[in-house]
Amino acid sequence: MKILILGAGNLLLSDEGFGVHFVRHLERNFIIPGSIELFDAGTMGLAATHKMEDADRVYIVDAVQAEGEPGTLLRYGKEDFMLKRMPVKTSPHQAGVQEMLLVSEMRGKCPREVFLFGVIPSFTGPGSELSPLLAEKLEGIAVMLVDELRKLTGLSILPRKI
Repeated sequence: MKILILGAGNLLLSDEGFGVHFVRHLERNFIIPGSIELFDAGTMGLAATHKMEDADRVYIVDAVQAEGEPGTLLRYGKEDFMLKRMPVKTSPHQAGVQEMLLVSEMRGKCPREVFLFGVIPSFTGPGSELSPLLAEKLEGIAVMLVDELRKLTGLSILPRKI
């Protein structure tokens, strides 16, 4: 099973870059097996569709505009995207997961499983760093996803030694 972890976001707008910061956090702090690809999609939008189409299971990590407290993690599955049961896009860079999936469906290459780990941002103004609140959330969300991947695949995903 080929797994893709795709981090989306704009690094110039603080918490809006959460997905990219998340992928970089995984790269720095965990030894990821070759069957799991980490991809910094930045603001690519639909141009990242080809990466999704090469995977069996996809985790997209991004900031989402939704009801709730900043820092809250929301998880959505493929059916939520297709039925538009998820919150609106946080920023214009997102062509939208729905659009990416529809393009993949039309091409006959849609991944079987797609999940969005969306985090409600605290601050999306100019800035290259995450807000303190979201910076604190990186490790916990990383551990949660790594634990899920360990259970799913049986692969050894180890923390890097400092």
